[in-house]
Formats: sequence, C-alpha cells, structure tokens
Amino acid sequence: MMATLNPVITQRLVHYGQAVQQAAHGQKTAIYREAANELGMATSTVISHIGKLVVNMSKPRKRRADAGQSALTLQEAMLISMDVMEHMRKNGKRIMSMKDAVEELRANGLIKAERVSADGEIVPMSVSAIVAALRTYRLHPDQLLAPAPAIRMASLHPNHCWQIDASRCVMYYLPAQGKDSGLRVADWTEFYDNKPKNLARQVMDSLWRYVVTDHTSGAIFVWYVIGGETGGNLAEVLIQAIHQRGSEPFYGVPRMVMLDPGGANTSPPFLNLCKTLRVHVQINKPKNPRAKGQVEKGQDIVERSLESAFKLLTLETLEQINAVALQWARWFNATQIHTRHDMPRFTAWMRITPDQLVIGPGIELCRELAVSAPESRIVNDFLEVEFGGQTWDVSSVPNVIVGQKLMIVRNAWRKDSAQAMGVDAEGRECFYVLELKERNEFGFHDGAAVIGETYKRHADTPAQKHMQEIELLATGANSVTEAAAVRKAMAKGKGPQVMGGAIDPLKRMQDAVIPSYLPRKGTELEVHNPLANEEVLTEVETTEAIQRIAKRIGRYITREENRFIKGRWPKAMPEEQIEALVAQFTRGEVAEQPEAFTGLRAVGGA
Repeated sequence: MMATLNPVITQRLVHYGQAVQQAAHGQKTAIYREAANELGMATSTVISHIGKLVVNMSKPRKRRADAGQSALTLQEAMLISMDVMEHMRKNGKRIMSMKDAVEELRANGLIKAERVSADGEIVPMSVSAIVAALRTYRLHPDQLLAPAPAIRMASLHPNHCWQIDASRCVMYYLPAQGKDSGLRVADWTEFYDNKPKNLARQVMDSLWRYVVTDHTSGAIFVWYVIGGETGGNLAEVLIQAIHQRGSEPFYGVPRMVMLDPGGANTSPPFLNLCKTLRVHVQINKPKNPRAKGQVEKGQDIVERSLESAFKLLTLETLEQINAVALQWARWFNATQIHTRHDMPRFTAWMRITPDQLVIGPGIELCRELAVSAPESRIVNDFLEVEFGGQTWDVSSVPNVIVGQKLMIVRNAWRKDSAQAMGVDAEGRECFYVLELKERNEFGFHDGAAVIGETYKRHADTPAQKHMQEIELLATGANSVTEAAAVRKAMAKGKGPQVMGGAIDPLKRMQDAVIPSYLPRKGTELEVHNPLANEEVLTEVETTEAIQRIAKRIGRYITREENRFIKGRWPKAMPEEQIEALVAQFTRGEVAEQPEAFTGLRAVGGA
C-alpha cells in the first residue's frame, strides 16, 4: 500500500518530477533514486507518484502529414462494406468476416487494397488497416447499422395519445385434462428457435399480452387474450381500456392511438370502432420501434414485474390472469414514480381536465360499433341520406352537393343521430353529426315548408356557387340579374357572344399549318349494275306479297292463286312481280307462267 501523501511530500514529488522532465538522457534514474532516499519510499513508488502528480509539460506529438488518409480508395471501401452487409442475416448477425470479404473481393478482381511500403514495394493492406479505413470513410457496418437520430415527441395532456402493442406472454395453454386447465409457464429450455415444433405449438396456444400506455402520464393498462393478434382482440382491449374500472384513474376515449403496422391493427373491427368513437389511428412506419418506445418499455416492465410472479401463482383461467393484471396495474401506477415527471403515473393522469376526459359509451354498445362498418350513401335532392331505415339531414356537412357520396356511421354518443365522415384541413378524418328527420302522421318531414304559407331554400351548395361564377364569367356580367339579361339578349341574337366573342372556335383550324399532300395512285373499283343484267333489286317474302296483292285487288286470294304463287315463289318473290300479279289476278287469270314484269329498267339495259 502506498504511503499517504501530505502537502510537504507532494511538493517534493512535484519538484523531482520537474527535474525528471528537464533531465538529459540517462540521468532520470539517478533523480528517482535521490527522491526515494529523501522521502523514504521505494523507487517504483516514487515513479508512480510522480506519474500521477506531475502534468506532462512536453510539447504534443506532431500530427502526421498523412493522418486521416488511407491507401484504400472510397470505391474499394464501399465494395467491402457492401459485401459484409449483403451477408448479414435479418436478425443483424453478420456471417461474413471482414477478412473473408476482403479475400473474396480480391480473388474476383474487384479490389486491390494495396499500399506502398517504406522500401517502395507494393504490398496488400492488412485487415486492421482496412477496418480503420472503413471507419474513416464512415462505411464500417457498425456505423452503417447505427440507429438514425431520433426526435423527442411530446403529448399535450392525458388521453391525448395512447400507444398499444401486443406480445406473447410467458404462459401458454395445453389441452385441458380433467381439473387441469392446461395453463403453463413457458420454459426457455423447451421453447426456443432450435425447437421449432415446440415454438409453433406455443404460438398457437399461448396467451397474448396487450399493453396500453398513456403517453403523457405513462400509465399502463394490461389485458390478456387468447388467439393471437386479431382485429377482434385489439378492439376488445381498447374497449376494456376506455371504460373505468371501479374508481381508479386512467380511462376514457383518447384522441388518438398509435400502433405498429400489421393486419390486426388495420382490421375492420378495430378501425370501425375507432371511426365511430372519433379516435384517430396513427400507424407508424415499418421497422421504427422507437416511434412507440414507451409501450415497448411498458412490455418489458410488465414481463419483468408482473409475469415473473405467474410461476408462483395458481392461475387456471383467463379471468384470473386478467384480475391479477388489473391488481398489478393499480399498484404499479399508484406507487411507482415516473422518471420524466417525478410523479406516480395515476397522479400525473389525474391532472386531466373535464374537456379532455371523454367518457365512452357502454361496453356492449362499443362491441356493436366494432362490427358496424361505415356505409356509403348518396345525397338526394333534398340534401338527405337514407341510413338505417331512417332519413338524415346532411345540409350541415361542409361543401356537400347533391349526388355526392358520403360515408355514414352510427353515432355512439347519441342514439337519435348519425355521423358523416369527412376530412379536415390537415387531412385527418373528422365527423359531422347528422340530425334525424322525423315524419308526421301524414308522412311529411317535420320542418318542411308549408305550401302557400312558408318559403324555404337551402344555402347555395359549392356546385351552385361555382355555376354562378361561371355564368358571370361567360356573360361578362357583374350580377346574376345582369347575367340573365345578357343571356336573354344572346338568345335573340342581339347580345354579345360568350366572353364577348373572345373565343373563336375556328381559330385553331385557321391557324393550323396543314401540310401539302402528294396525290396517290389508286385502283378503280368495278361496279356491276344489277338492273343492267335484269337482276331484281329487292325481294319480298311470299306471305307478305300475297297479303299486298289481296289488298290491291280488293278480295281474298283464291286457293288456285295461292297454290300458283307458292309454287313459283316458295319463300320470296321479286318486288316488281307484285304489280304483274295484281294485273293478272284482276283479270281473273291464273296462268302456268306469270306475266313478266316490264317496269323500270337501267339505262342501257336489255
């Protein structure tokens, strides 16, 4: 043990230390021995004390001229880093060593990684020198895999933002046998990656833990389910979280919830519930767990503080597990101090104001809302929509027009109203309360205008306003009345043209440069005139021809005449033959050969 130093000894050690710094080569040992004899210490002890007490007053070592430079080029450094990164597994484990990557790239002629020695010889760079060069270029895998800079997030008040996350519990279910419920604690020696069969069984039969945290206060709510991450389980967890449990704090409808991307987190049951409760759903980007780091830490707290006790408890049902979880959450939130605000979590949550605490509807109603999806409805001429077998007034929805499609959902807060979904200025979903239009005993809607007594009209819709603006633009008028007068004059051909004649519909045709086309040689079409060859132009069905002949001669066709016609023309006869038959039958003649038609013929015909 070194002797205790007093001020006098310390001053003498500093004196000898300065002498050592100024001593020439080979004289330091004598100074150390002199000090040891004077102070009664071993020489090694004196050297140790002087090294601790005396500040090195020598000049700093001169920086090398080539400091920060490397014989490894930037392109070679990128290739080496790429090769190592490409052989990395999804879990981040690197299976390609730096040495193997360098040798592989050298063998393929992609890099040289050489330097010039002091003797002027070109030699390969060592792996350690290459690693140092990669760090200089900021291309070392450790540097590339470093997390991106994070931004600190803040919430405004309790229930402003909740974070929700699911994870497998340390317990799982086996098939029940008699009084044995099958509930077990997963042993790490049985359930790990090298035993995939057991791991798959655990995934199917395990309990799942949902943790909900309030971002402002840090309060934690935990609920256990069976069946994994599903939309129904997530909706049930949110329903349980928003309803008060006895008289304890941390309940109510949050303004927004933050979750990881995934099928369950974007499933219809959960989204339907959130839309009806007017809760904004914030889905984080993939591979960004820090975005909801609070609930990730909450998972760790629950696993270490709560589930570590499961092995010592006799738990046989899911209800028993959730009862213990609620008891633990009540104790933890009420007693454990949060390091950010230095208060118990329940104490911080109790600072919520009445306007920030939104009381949710009943549990059963929330479960109904989870399975009722928004429905598309078309706005009718009266600015109404039909939903749920009733009529709802949508005139209060901003910028609504006739024929527009609106998404309508039930209103969880008022049974006599519905909600129309819209988008606010920030691009977020918002909701507009729709009032029910009741009918009287005659089926008329309450508030309808009475004929001859009252006059009502809706405010101009955006479409109507735009039509008026377009009309003023087209007529050049300053008012609707003036525009109507201009239109009336235009109808009589006395007024100005549209936009004062500024639009010439033929201008683009007149201004167009049409290219001159060279004539093309063609082939004449040979046309055969059917009349020139005494061919019939048209034919008439025989049945229709008989009816026309009978009408012309003013009597029914006789049996002999009918047999004669159908014998000559079973299906159809020439149109021109009808006149000849009319003349022949008028004379009462039925010849074996009908009279030939001698009507109009083509010029130059036979």
